[in-house]
Amino acid sequence: MIEQILRNLYRIEIPLPNNPLKALNSYLIRGEERSLLVDTGFNLEACWRAMEQALKELNVSMANTDLFITHYHSDHIGLIGHLVTPTNTVFISEKDGRMIEADYRENLFRNRSAKHLYQSGLLAEGVPNLPEENAIVKYASKAFFNFTTRYEGDWINVGGYRFQCVETPGHTAGHICLYEPDRKILIAGDHVLTKITPNIGLWLVDHDALGDYLHSLDKTAALEVELVLPGHRALIYNFRERVEEIKQHHFQRIQNVLDIVGDVPMTAAQVARQMKWDLSFKDWEYFPINAKMHAAGEAMSHLYHLVITGGLAMTEEKGIYYFYQNKF
Repeated sequence: MIEQILRNLYRIEIPLPNNPLKALNSYLIRGEERSLLVDTGFNLEACWRAMEQALKELNVSMANTDLFITHYHSDHIGLIGHLVTPTNTVFISEKDGRMIEADYRENLFRNRSAKHLYQSGLLAEGVPNLPEENAIVKYASKAFFNFTTRYEGDWINVGGYRFQCVETPGHTAGHICLYEPDRKILIAGDHVLTKITPNIGLWLVDHDALGDYLHSLDKTAALEVELVLPGHRALIYNFRERVEEIKQHHFQRIQNVLDIVGDVPMTAAQVARQMKWDLSFKDWEYFPINAKMHAAGEAMSHLYHLVITGGLAMTEEKGIYYFYQNKF
């Protein structure tokens, strides 16, 4: 499906088969000399067919269309192998570009997933190790491409619009949005979504992902934004109200974690098992492995944020992290 939002600005809906997100919003900004395509969809035949048909209907050639990737997740970057040409450029943040390069050279994402299974306590709970076709990585692009790095404050001018790059770490460490100050538009990737909240997961205990995300929410809420173009679901017109809703969601989740964790050390998996999830599965035992991994990652980000802010204490034993009430 193609929807014209404003002059030279289109939303292309790319289906995500067998995925709860249902579809990705890819955005095309058409220019006279060069155009820009923001995010792509999975490296999956159904996604490619939808993108190929949309580009054909819009009469767009990738030879003079650059790509902007908001973050490295496979539903946003998976199709670049189909879309890269010798004459176009792929823009991405430095941190997420490095992640993709490391994955290509060192199989990073699969290794991180395996470590997360262990460090979170999921393996100790009997969750099986990663299958060969791990859902987290199987729809990613199978090749590495040279990226052009974009940083906070950089500008991309296209189609009569001037977009400023805004670094918004949280959903990924290198997530980046595009802000158009004249028309008060934010192309948000997965920074802010309507009705659902972006997964803020911590797969390796090496940074305060939730703290970064809350700071990014405040940072973008300070911008004059009248229209948000998110990576999934409907467009957002009440941006600051939605930001406050998402912040309240995480404050409630923090309280939920504090209510669960006591004096006896608990793993992220044990906490995730007891947390409140707005999902269709009846019980933790019915969560698929991918859902359990994301739930444990979300639990870990809230637990570690509480460690950083002094609400909980943390210990590590044989590579597994445990959390407990901080008495001091």
